[in-house]
Amino acid sequence: MATTVPEPPKIEDRRDPARLSGNAGSGGGRTLVPAQGDMRAVKDYSPPPASTGIWVVLASITMSFAALTSALVVRQGSALDWRHLDLPRILYFNTLVLFASSVTLELARREVGSFMGGLRDQAVNPARWLYVTLFLGLLFVAGQYVAWLQLRSQGLFLATNPNSSFFYVLTALHALHVMGGLGGLVRVIRRLHLSILRKSTLDATSRYWHFMDVLWLYLLLLLWMKL
Repeated sequence: MATTVPEPPKIEDRRDPARLSGNAGSGGGRTLVPAQGDMRAVKDYSPPPASTGIWVVLASITMSFAALTSALVVRQGSALDWRHLDLPRILYFNTLVLFASSVTLELARREVGSFMGGLRDQAVNPARWLYVTLFLGLLFVAGQYVAWLQLRSQGLFLATNPNSSFFYVLTALHALHVMGGLGGLVRVIRRLHLSILRKSTLDATSRYWHFMDVLWLYLLLLLWMKL
């Protein structure tokens, strides 16, 4: 007698056909190429490490200047040789220059953002305001050097008294951080010309630069009140 073997039941494969065929944008989690090929979408929504790292940098800078401020207050309270120091007037001009550079940097962010977003005007150089910001930053550092020369002309050097020591240390340390920001601007300009600039890189550089403005305003008030 013949034996009838029943046909095995069909099991429906509920997995994504695109993933099985290898056409999925995620590639099983191994590639960042989207299904539609829109790399700009990947750049907009991928985790920006620059944004995370810049907050760590700003926190460390804040703690460094907080320690120096504490040292200044303690030294002033225990010193018998603490004398009033007339701040060089060029510091106020330098303050205006630094804040003007923040304005030009924001203009640069808008123009570069429009350029990266596809609204391109061949007659407009998207890096022009970045160059202006770079120039103003260099002008600020040069102005700080002039302030040191003016202080030296008064016979006030690094080791003359506690007032001049704190003035040189605080302003020089801030100028070094500004020069670090200038290096960041150069990197942004270079990456923009190579068409590999990420929005997170520009945003992180802008945050750092604006922080230098706020920090300088704090230092100027501190020097004016304590020195």
